[in-house]
Amino acid sequence: MSLNQQDLDPDSTTDVEDVADAEEELVKKCEEMWKDMEELSLLIMQVKCLTAELSQWQKETPEMIPLNEEILVTLGKEEFQKLRNDLELVLSTIQSNNEKLKEDLEREQKWLDEQQQILESLNVLQNELKQQVVTFSESRIFNELKTKMRDIKEFKEKLLVTLGEFLEDHFPLPDRNVKKKKKNVQESTAQLITLHEMLEILLNRLFGVPHDPYVKISDSFWPPYIELLLRNGIALRHPEDPTRIRLEAFHQ
Repeated sequence: MSLNQQDLDPDSTTDVEDVADAEEELVKKCEEMWKDMEELSLLIMQVKCLTAELSQWQKETPEMIPLNEEILVTLGKEEFQKLRNDLELVLSTIQSNNEKLKEDLEREQKWLDEQQQILESLNVLQNELKQQVVTFSESRIFNELKTKMRDIKEFKEKLLVTLGEFLEDHFPLPDRNVKKKKKNVQESTAQLITLHEMLEILLNRLFGVPHDPYVKISDSFWPPYIELLLRNGIALRHPEDPTRIRLEAFHQ
């Protein structure tokens, strides 16, 4: 998995968009159901008004054109029965619609709960994937750094070996068989070290004790090599103690 895979899979993003669309559709359906329920409430109120009006008419004795009482009662019963049948039909229809709306609402609520659970699961999966990507990225970067450090260490060792060979070939120890001028040079009992060894001592001091990188000049340091390092700016004398030198900090 690469760093570019921190984002969710396109299918997961599509699922989240579908959930949002479904929620919007459910809200629209709920609004429609509320509108139907309001209409139902109005119809019920109309039924109540008509029932009250019918009851009032039954209680009153309106003035009528003198007709046969039997005929009037029969006509009234027929009209009342017709009205009652109509109202019962309306009420039955409303109750049926109300039951259907209730079932639809329960079904949509159940579907919404399921989608909500899916969304929560997707969020959990997204967080897990992000964590895995971060962990994988950190592990990969750490391994890459280890590899680079190993390569640098190997290159450093090769460079030091090459430098040592170069110094041994071009800057050997002085020939002890050469006669020294007695008036200028006093015979030393110390064992001289190579220029390579001198540089190693100075280098180790520079990195091992960076706050005090100066090294005391000993009899094992051949003076011509000391002058060579000082003259070419590779080494520096201590400003207060000329018997101490340090390697120039080229890395700073």
